[in-house]
Amino acid sequence: MRNNEERFGAVEQISDPPPDLNNSASQQLAYITPTEIVDLPSQGMFYPPEHPLYMQTSIEIRHMTAKDEDTLTSKALLKKGVAVDKMLNDIIIDKRIKVDNLLIGDKNAIIIAARITGYGEEYETKIGCPSCGANSVYTFNLEEQTIAYPLPKEELENLGITLTDNRTFIVKLPLSKLNVELKLLNGSDERMILAKMQEQQKNNMVDNNITQQMKYFVVSINGETDKRKISQLIESIPAKDSRYLRTVYKNINPNIDLQQRFVCSSCQFEDTMEVPFTADFFWPK
Repeated sequence: MRNNEERFGAVEQISDPPPDLNNSASQQLAYITPTEIVDLPSQGMFYPPEHPLYMQTSIEIRHMTAKDEDTLTSKALLKKGVAVDKMLNDIIIDKRIKVDNLLIGDKNAIIIAARITGYGEEYETKIGCPSCGANSVYTFNLEEQTIAYPLPKEELENLGITLTDNRTFIVKLPLSKLNVELKLLNGSDERMILAKMQEQQKNNMVDNNITQQMKYFVVSINGETDKRKISQLIESIPAKDSRYLRTVYKNINPNIDLQQRFVCSSCQFEDTMEVPFTADFFWPK
């Protein structure tokens, strides 16, 4: 992230007439919200030419304000599950850009940057120890992040991945030998996946989170694009192929890497873990 300097609306007096005290006071109280330049993990490489972020390496957002806190705590927006997306749409400077059309990795970068501008880089949350199970309050530093940028075409080819002219990827599954075409998920896909997960929980249905995500990022199988047929094939492929497909997606997906060191205060267990995004993320105590 790259910061712009804070800007205030003070005006230098350049004429002889006595100052307007009311106007002067108004100017002293004026405050222009600073903005932030956020590096995009995708580097704009996987947006279509008509998208505002096509081949753009960064995006400008403004710092969070008290009004954005109103959005994040709105009961109506929280009930609909759109509070965070509404806040993100509000802070993005270029209003042509919508959260639904952002690639997930780019959206994550903006979320983290927004949280830092609003509440600082320290993120305190409860962690359950993977070893002893004890819950403890742990503080992560959100500035300690790395960006997983797109892999070079040569490296993709070495991994058996072909990048197409349509910004999709083709891989051959190791057991079934099926040729699978993948795309990167965006905010709209993420919202649909979350909605289906919530519906399953509400109706006490068996979770199918693994296959559900694959059904959204798989574009075609052996050239077949029919969603129903793709869904059936995904549910029936060998577990080894499924795991391979998910690993490939993780490798091709530009994103923010927030893995940090965790030490349990109860048993001293140490490990590297992904920083969890809990309810404390935008609602710190």
